[in-house]
Amino acid sequence: MTEKPFNVLVLCTGNSARSILGEAILGLRGKGRITAFSAGSRPKGVPHPGALRLLARKGIDTSSFRSKSWNEFTGPAAPHIDMVITVCGNAAGEACPVFPGSPLRAHWGLPDPADVSGSEAEVDAAFEQTWHWLEIRVSALLDLPFETMNRADAQAKLAEIGQMEGAA
Repeated sequence: MTEKPFNVLVLCTGNSARSILGEAILGLRGKGRITAFSAGSRPKGVPHPGALRLLARKGIDTSSFRSKSWNEFTGPAAPHIDMVITVCGNAAGEACPVFPGSPLRAHWGLPDPADVSGSEAEVDAAFEQTWHWLEIRVSALLDLPFETMNRADAQAKLAEIGQMEGAA
């Protein structure tokens, strides 16, 4: 493990659901090894209520989560980004901004739980499923010595992780 945590940015279009959950899981499970952030190409402005309910049920303080633009991570005052993970099809297909240092890139596309309509219980079930799929991917990532892997091997493993259960 390196002395400095690996900075991982989770991207989605709206930065209200999947990317917020990804940031939470990476921050929780990767504590000390990963510093997690999330952002969107067209942020919705606030996290989805279903994401906030899920985080609260998991005992995670939701006060620090906000929907923000990926532009916050491109300027000179932005943290150095070591890895960028897209979690929705739209963000994967968009021209991402240039992040200094050429971070590793991965696409872990998942269905958007924010698209589920119905009762609060049905929406919450969709968010729980997304959480489960993201936990599987984060566990696989944390099993890797990604900090010391050569770039080609790390990219290949990240692509494999993106094809795990639930891939959209």
